[in-house]
Amino acid sequence: MISIKNLNKNYGSTVVLKDMNLELGSGRIVGLVGPNGSGKTTLLKILAGLTSDYTGKVLIEGSEPGVDTCAIVSFLPEKTYLSDWMRSVDAIDYFNDFYADFDRLKANEMLTQLRLNPKQKIKTMSKGMQEKLQLTLVMARNAKVYLLDEPIAGVDPATRSLIMDALLKQYCEDSLMVFATHLISDVERIFDQVIFLGFGEIKINEEVDRIREKYGKSVDEVFREVFSCLVSL
Repeated sequence: MISIKNLNKNYGSTVVLKDMNLELGSGRIVGLVGPNGSGKTTLLKILAGLTSDYTGKVLIEGSEPGVDTCAIVSFLPEKTYLSDWMRSVDAIDYFNDFYADFDRLKANEMLTQLRLNPKQKIKTMSKGMQEKLQLTLVMARNAKVYLLDEPIAGVDPATRSLIMDALLKQYCEDSLMVFATHLISDVERIFDQVIFLGFGEIKINEEVDRIREKYGKSVDEVFREVFSCLVSL
């Protein structure tokens, strides 16, 4: 589904992604984990077709990220992008008009699951409520690839569990989900595979069960050990 070969991305003299090679298939939920500034957001923006000034080869179902792949990729950015005047129902109308693969019934179901009022204006919502609404819109598309950038950063631990349950219920088993986060303990239960990204390079890329078996620890515990060592270098 996703093929990355010798990907490099710099911002001026700062190296963000360094000689990255990665293959990801469908039917998987992949955790993309790493500390702030590790390159997670940049990688997702490249896959979403929002950043094109890189070197190397990036393919999604055989096509470079762009207009064609936008039809099969559903991207959740880290920052809120919806207009303040909108209500949840207005945002759903907007997505329904814009995306051919948008499922209004699925969106309404997620609104109920995540306890959002369809008539509430976005400007009156908390950050966590806005994140839940954006996640609803992204997951209500019947896409082949879902790219989620820190979707739970602004919500409390109890709500994170609610969101994970909603994600699992709405996730299509034939699609690929890449879930970028640094809050691993709350979400690792839904991951099939985890990529540890540090300083623009892949440090670990393994099945979750294999990581637990290999290290005898949770993914979160391994993450803390790996990156505490990297930071101290």
